[in-house]
Amino acid sequence: MPSSAKACEVILQASELRSDGAIIDLGSGWGTLLFALARKYPHRRIIGYEMSWLPYLYTWIYRALFRLHHVQLMRKNFLTADLPDASVLICYLHPAGMHALRTKLGSSYKQTMLISNTFALPEAVAEQTIQLVDLYNTPIYIYR
Repeated sequence: MPSSAKACEVILQASELRSDGAIIDLGSGWGTLLFALARKYPHRRIIGYEMSWLPYLYTWIYRALFRLHHVQLMRKNFLTADLPDASVLICYLHPAGMHALRTKLGSSYKQTMLISNTFALPEAVAEQTIQLVDLYNTPIYIYR
């Protein structure tokens, strides 16, 4: 499910807390947030991971049409990928996905900021939680 406009706005603001390194969208879907990040940061490397063919193809075409050369699309499971130069990781995953992400991150990504839409990272305390004013009072979790 794509991030809402309100969630995108808050995530874009939170991403300003890190000014260098790659921004990686873990499960970029149809690219709603990915391309908002690309517009906001035209000189930063933006990477989107997506496993589903149709959303991946759509974002690949969109990227080509709008010549977003700083956006890299990866059709692979981010859980098995090396996340190079990750300054900011962004995700909107289900609870099982968050548990798997927690296992992957371990202690090797201490310098990386994680922004999670809706679901908390198990066994971790968010530095900040922003509650959206929407139908579900959606939380955005920020870990550093």
